[in-house]
Amino acid sequence: MPLVPMKQILDNAIEKNYGVGAFNINNMEQTLAIMSAADRTESPVILQASRGARKYAGSVMIYGLVQAAMKLYPNVVVSLHLDHGNIPASCKEAMDDGWTSVMMDGSLDESGKIPTDYDTNLRVTAEVVQEGHARGITVEGELGTLGGVEDGHGSDQVILTDPVQAAEFAEITQVDALALGFGTSHGAFKFKAAPELRYDIVEAVNKANPKLALVSHGSSSVPPDLVAIVNKYGGSMPGASGVPVDQIVNSIDYGVRKINIDTDLRIAATGAIRTIFSEKPQEFDVRKYLEPAMEAMSQVVEDRMVSFRTAGKASGIGTPITLEAMAASYKTDGAFPDFDRIKG
Repeated sequence: MPLVPMKQILDNAIEKNYGVGAFNINNMEQTLAIMSAADRTESPVILQASRGARKYAGSVMIYGLVQAAMKLYPNVVVSLHLDHGNIPASCKEAMDDGWTSVMMDGSLDESGKIPTDYDTNLRVTAEVVQEGHARGITVEGELGTLGGVEDGHGSDQVILTDPVQAAEFAEITQVDALALGFGTSHGAFKFKAAPELRYDIVEAVNKANPKLALVSHGSSSVPPDLVAIVNKYGGSMPGASGVPVDQIVNSIDYGVRKINIDTDLRIAATGAIRTIFSEKPQEFDVRKYLEPAMEAMSQVVEDRMVSFRTAGKASGIGTPITLEAMAASYKTDGAFPDFDRIKG
């Protein structure tokens, strides 16, 4: 099965009221862990890579890993997504490399650390939508910012999304998906107190535009049992905390469709590797500790697919839509930005 536009998956999630995990990859082990879980649970899945991952492994390598995994798991419905593109050029590079979905994070500047103004966000996001939709590629934007920092990305400033502004942003830019600031946070040390998600923000944005796929970034739960394994075998993660899975599940019924997960897989892999290093210090065959790491990550992914109600939904996606067909659909629908309403 070929890579599909992320919009095809998200449209089905909107129709059937479920969430889709978007899991970050950097290497073969993460890719296989996610794909095997998707195959076991018959779930559609979004594989995504950040700019940090592209720097670490290279865009060509990541694309090749996904293509190889698709041959091993030919029945899995999968989209390849650029996470947190920082400038239009980064997004266009991913498009050129064959990725079927990109995110233009115009909520932060090129450094990925300083919040931008609304008009700048509109302008850069619209530029990417114009290019992406002409190619049939799905585009995600972001309005508002999250707390925390992960993979060098984040301002650590919380700016909650204004629902009225979000409706205008979606109308002007014609993004397919929109990440919201509603109380989640990046990283493994998300909160000092119990999180309070602003479901009212999600609900209001969804009510204004029910066909817009809403996105929850910073959605890892940082499972205490997995953190305990890391700490037991020499790690140090005091105060690690995340968003409880049930709170993320609740957000699905308010309109969240794409759910970003990265930290949980990192912690699962780290705990498995530390366990082998501690219990079998004589071991030096990388396969002996990377295989348990894959198994640990795959179990987390499977659990999330079941919780998000993604399991069993792959068969309902239908025939893969080509980028050419999607581009034609965007043209027919006039799904391109209104640059006359953008300042600057």
